[in-house]
Amino acid sequence: MGKPATGGMLIDPVGRIILLSLTASLNPTLLATTTIMLLLPSPSKLMFGYLLGAYLTSITLGLVIVFSLPNSSATKTTQRSLSPAVDIALGALALALAYVVYSGRHERLRERRRERKARKPDKGPPKWQQALSKGSPRTTFVIGALLTLPGASYLAGLHQIHTLKYSIAVAVLLVVGFNLVMLWLLEVPLACFLVAPEWTPRAIERAKLWVSRHAHNFAVRGLTAVGVLLIIKGIVGLT
Repeated sequence: MGKPATGGMLIDPVGRIILLSLTASLNPTLLATTTIMLLLPSPSKLMFGYLLGAYLTSITLGLVIVFSLPNSSATKTTQRSLSPAVDIALGALALALAYVVYSGRHERLRERRRERKARKPDKGPPKWQQALSKGSPRTTFVIGALLTLPGASYLAGLHQIHTLKYSIAVAVLLVVGFNLVMLWLLEVPLACFLVAPEWTPRAIERAKLWVSRHAHNFAVRGLTAVGVLLIIKGIVGLT
């Protein structure tokens, strides 16, 4: 496979790959696991184990899909499902959630959920959260490998990488680069622990206090930003 001759045609596919990698990074499971690990002792070791497991699964499956299953029904179905209309709908949903949080209606919903939960026997947190609480890097490696399965944005990004028709070496670098961007929620805290091991724990504690005081505004602004970005992405896709 050779590099396409027309450089201008690469702007849209490459930009789409970058956008999809950022979209894939907005993974609720990854956000939840990172938050939990930051609250546990030795968070850097736990996150490092999780990151290695995530790399193992995600990069391996990504290379298999790009080189062995380029025309599979999975990638075609994903490409069709990630239409601009879906992006706009998801963006509208995020804006609606932002309004619900801003108006305080989520508190009433939360209270009703508490009442229903109080009437049922407590089953405890999910098993993967219980395993994380044990604080073993080996355990987080396994959890990272099991939970980091290709999502819709990742599959769509792999399809874009395949359509570029680069050489094998460049395609491998693109898959690895996609994963580096996709897993930044783990990589940034780990880099902070490595560069500033004394400052980072104090910063995390300050961040926890800030979030506890500003959780409401943080949620409203975060959902609004995600909603606006998705709607813009959908509108761009329609043009």
